[in-house]
Amino acid sequence: MNPIRIAKNWISYRRTMNELGNLSNQALSDIGLTRYDIRHIAARSFR
Repeated sequence: MNPIRIAKNWISYRRTMNELGNLSNQALSDIGLTRYDIRHIAARSFR
């Protein structure tokens, strides 16, 4: 994997973590997620 792709994936990971982390517990529940799920969802964008 080249360094540019790694950097882009990392940015996507952090963006996803930030966006989901800013949601309230109620909003996360409405979309079927918990705080525990955030890291797993974001990790998909880092692969």
